[in-house]
Amino acid sequence: MKILLVKLSSLGDVVHALPVVQDIHAALPDAQIDWVVEKAFAPLVQCCPGVRRVIACEIRRWRKSPLSAVTRQEWTVFKAQLRDQAYDAVIDLQGLAKSALVARLARMAPEGNRFALANQTEGSGYEAPSRWVADVAIRMEPRIHAVQRSRELAARSLGYALPAVPDFGLKVPPALIPKGHPALDLVAGRVVFVHGTSRADKEWPLDHWVGLGQRLMASGQRVAILHGNASESATSQAILAALTGNAPQSASASVAASGPAAITLPALALDEVVAVLAGSSGVIGVDSGVSHIAVALDLPHVQIYNVDTAWRTGPVTAAPAEPSHRRQTSVFAQPTPAVDGVWQAWQAVSARPAGA
Repeated sequence: MKILLVKLSSLGDVVHALPVVQDIHAALPDAQIDWVVEKAFAPLVQCCPGVRRVIACEIRRWRKSPLSAVTRQEWTVFKAQLRDQAYDAVIDLQGLAKSALVARLARMAPEGNRFALANQTEGSGYEAPSRWVADVAIRMEPRIHAVQRSRELAARSLGYALPAVPDFGLKVPPALIPKGHPALDLVAGRVVFVHGTSRADKEWPLDHWVGLGQRLMASGQRVAILHGNASESATSQAILAALTGNAPQSASASVAASGPAAITLPALALDEVVAVLAGSSGVIGVDSGVSHIAVALDLPHVQIYNVDTAWRTGPVTAAPAEPSHRRQTSVFAQPTPAVDGVWQAWQAVSARPAGA
């Protein structure tokens, strides 16, 4: 059976859809799964075993100059990739007009069907063309976690029972970052801070990061601070300077055997981020795509929420319901969680073994 998954963006949404691949293969071992995704997020999907082919698009960029020669040429190539084989099922996991267009362009087998969401769920984007294009539109409970929404849509589309526990299946190819890569050496055994986010209302105050870092360092733990752009880099350097009491230092500098107590990491590509996080001792981060990668990697993880949306996007693991038993958890408070709350949550999750 040939299946095309359509989940274009954003990073966190793509992470939340990863368990669909493992669910399908558990029920249909011979399934051949292709995935359409924005080019920026393709490296993440390529780290997911069971995806035969990743079809990258750049719809966000193409919409800015739809009539340019470059856009027309790239669009033609993209359409050819969607139509070079017939699919038995196309599942639009996104529910937007742009994902509906992609689903409509895909070539179907004679008995094939396009599946999509029939309704909007709370807190998620939804546009009617997704339903209009589908051969079968499936209604979801309006209040549902993002991971479960994708899993249920795929399961009901293909007619299989869902495993109780989501398996993100995220693996780091051994050759992705060679042994001895500076970033791997620097992050090993460290707690990674993920402070960057695309929304100001999701940020955690700088002095909170400093206070948390001081507690970690006082307990003998080492910190690595991650960033993805120039603005985030400036924040990373400010946190580092406050933690070390010295001028900001580059992570590319040579370090002693165990390294300094706190460092900033160099700029990394998305697949490198996956590999680096996998080599850490855990992650503390705000609600962001990179934090969701920590969940997919089954790392000890505390996710910080200023807005009460963890029920929809927060960690979903095999752990029991009791917060004290979770390997991954979220902390919510307004206007923002206190350092004490995040510190206590970290002490709880970092003490739990994998799969606990």
